[in-house]
Amino acid sequence: PPSGARSRRRAAVVQGVIQVGLEACEEVVVVAAAALRGTDAYSPPSGRREFLSTGASAAAAAGAAATAAAGLGLDPLPASAAPAPLVGSIDLPPLGLGAWAWGDSVFWGYDKKQDGDLREVFDAAVSSDLAFFDTAELYGLGRSETLLGEFRSALPPASAERVQIASKFAALPFRTKASDVVKACRESAKRLGGAPIDLYQVHFPNAWSNAEYWDGLASAYEEGLVKAVGVSNYGADATRAAHAALAERGIKLATNQIQLSLLYRHPIDNGLLDACRDLDVKVLSYSPLALGFLTGKYGADDPPKGPRKKIAEQLFADDGYSSLLATMREVAAGRGDDVPVSQVALNWARAKGTIPIPGARTLKQAKQNIGSLSWDLAEGEVRALDEASSRVTGFITPDKSPFPKKDINTGLVMFDS
Repeated sequence: PPSGARSRRRAAVVQGVIQVGLEACEEVVVVAAAALRGTDAYSPPSGRREFLSTGASAAAAAGAAATAAAGLGLDPLPASAAPAPLVGSIDLPPLGLGAWAWGDSVFWGYDKKQDGDLREVFDAAVSSDLAFFDTAELYGLGRSETLLGEFRSALPPASAERVQIASKFAALPFRTKASDVVKACRESAKRLGGAPIDLYQVHFPNAWSNAEYWDGLASAYEEGLVKAVGVSNYGADATRAAHAALAERGIKLATNQIQLSLLYRHPIDNGLLDACRDLDVKVLSYSPLALGFLTGKYGADDPPKGPRKKIAEQLFADDGYSSLLATMREVAAGRGDDVPVSQVALNWARAKGTIPIPGARTLKQAKQNIGSLSWDLAEGEVRALDEASSRVTGFITPDKSPFPKKDINTGLVMFDS
């Protein structure tokens, strides 16, 4: 902070110049910033990162500029003057497609023989103008990204341009630097075909180095590797912290991808959804069909195989779960004989202001998901579903999550639901 009356007056004038410069041109911002540092030399920014950082610092200082300028007898800034908007927003369709199962043989039993079916799912989404796919470097250890890259490269150029792909950085314990994010991002982009990634997210919190990851996201954006950045599995406090850290670099936190469904409504009950809304952070709701348990496909005599079997046993012993399915079937029946209960689950997630990203491994599943956009739930139906879902106790709870709850170095709560 400048000391002395003369220095304070100079700082106030320069802050005013910076505010106007944000709306004018890059040179004004950099010259003014140089003056604030006490130098006269003009040094052009080395790249987008330096310019964005300068602009963000200027925006933070602008609040005091009008008052200080008035004290010097200068004309005040117009009331309409505002800090430069953050860069890195993204427009997304109302429904996406989660590609966790595309390549995952452990949880979902993926086999390369399924690639033809997955290509059909991909093409159906593209032809429906819902070509938003969510993947991650961990999904099939890169196989999911590779498949999406191959499918997109096979499209005509005009169709390929409409495809949006989100991927995620795995915040593994040995990854502790911002450069780890950038390196992983480059590898993901390569598997996806080489184009900038539309949305790049931190997959889950770590027990340390979380602030370094946010720096890595900003660097990936500034280097042109990605078009927008987000987080996933972040609680309310962590979302606010990531949003603030990125804003200091002039970049928007575009999304938070969280688990949300009629069987997992904790982000609504604990205020996480409201926090994202207050920050203008889009919410991508993953597992909106609750690992398939909201499709009506499974029963006590026909449970899913693999890791989901234990969850199934808990749910089938829960009267609240059977009551919820009955309510969902009643809503679906009111929309037509051919409306599956899965569409009720997806439209509930949309009614909560989120973008659901259900998985699909067959063309039938993809068409059912896409068909949910042909109708919306009425307010009374949402209330009935809310009431029924609040009585279910047999599904996964946040305390069973493997994600670190706090950053051990900062004490910041990273995960709450």
